[in-house]
Amino acid sequence: MMKSDQRKGNPWALLPLGLFLILFIGSGIMTGDFYSMPVLVAFLFSSIAAFVMNRQQSFHEKVGIFCKGAGQESIMMMVMIFLLAGAFSGVAKAMGGVDATVQLSLSLLPPHLVVVGLFIIAGFISVSMGTSVGTITALTPVGLGVAQATGIDVALVVGAIVGGGMFGDNLSIISDTTIAAVRTQGCELRDKFKVNFLIVLPAAILALIILLALTSQYEVTLDAVYQIEWLKVVPYLCILVGALMGINVFILLGSGVALAGVIGFMTHALTLQQFIDAISQGMAGMQELALLCLVVGGVLELIKHHGGIDYLLYLIKSRVRSKKGAEFGIATLVSVMDLATANNTIAIVMAGPLAKEIAEEYEIDPRRSASLLDIFSSCWQGLIPYGAQILGAAGLAAISPMEIVKYVHYPMLMGVFGILAIIFGFPKLKK
Repeated sequence: MMKSDQRKGNPWALLPLGLFLILFIGSGIMTGDFYSMPVLVAFLFSSIAAFVMNRQQSFHEKVGIFCKGAGQESIMMMVMIFLLAGAFSGVAKAMGGVDATVQLSLSLLPPHLVVVGLFIIAGFISVSMGTSVGTITALTPVGLGVAQATGIDVALVVGAIVGGGMFGDNLSIISDTTIAAVRTQGCELRDKFKVNFLIVLPAAILALIILLALTSQYEVTLDAVYQIEWLKVVPYLCILVGALMGINVFILLGSGVALAGVIGFMTHALTLQQFIDAISQGMAGMQELALLCLVVGGVLELIKHHGGIDYLLYLIKSRVRSKKGAEFGIATLVSVMDLATANNTIAIVMAGPLAKEIAEEYEIDPRRSASLLDIFSSCWQGLIPYGAQILGAAGLAAISPMEIVKYVHYPMLMGVFGILAIIFGFPKLKK
């Protein structure tokens, strides 16, 4: 192949990605359910297309290329971190950490700030648990009770919970989106957190102001008495503080599992068998995502080998003339992936390698490219009515997903402030 062809790449090498999108989106349109086709199954079909391409190479050579991509250091580390994060989340939840966090937050909540408080509670729980879906599932029944007691629109209350869940998920140290963004871009968890936090904090503050303005006219009284179990909240706080201190993520999560287990034993919330089962179930919940990372890594390596990544880079570079343009390219890339897959983690895993190539070409700081991936994937994930977050909330609240979308202020504002951060080059980073 000539040098000029190598620069332009091979558009046909992108056929596996095209097949994946056709299978995934097509099944979603035909069934009305974007989760009817498991992502892993769709990617397995696309991997077949990747193996069929380029008959000049033997099947054995292609297997070697696939395994090289699947076994990259960054992917293997991502898989291990996913499993450890699942183990911690499973044990912390089993010993009552989620319920304790909800009870503590509600006990500290001023009645006249109940909806604003639900946003903050959702943010804190999501940061602690590393999952927006789990947070929304836990808090939506609480939000329904608040709406019934106060007369506030159910969609508004649920929208506040979804917004808070996305705020916390985007910043959480143990969130799969954060882990994927950091590992694909090659930066530290705490450094990405700091950059990301500075960009989205104004969006969160403005979302709180809007919620306060929309609910200030309602009379609210909360008569429930909540039992506070401070000890069960400690593991979440330790994970957050330890990550910000820069403790190695493997040590941090392993210690978090042990600490949550010890507290479970002390409070008689867990037996040894329940502790082991919670670890197993937590890791099992991450197994599909871990396998998906391996398959995506292998498929992308074959696509790269056949010139598909070079072609995408050529397309982007032919339209990008500046560093800001490259950042908009990264934001657009991950946005399209999320709209297509309705899963922000998968969007980051797919867009991450190409985003890294763009970032290196235009000297974009890895902390910044990781933040852009997470911000723009989370922005759309919190807005699409066919995403797990809004679908789950709508199902629990027995209302239409479209009723919730107009009240999910934070993801909208997160996208706006993400765009402003690119335009004004905020925040300024030291090398």
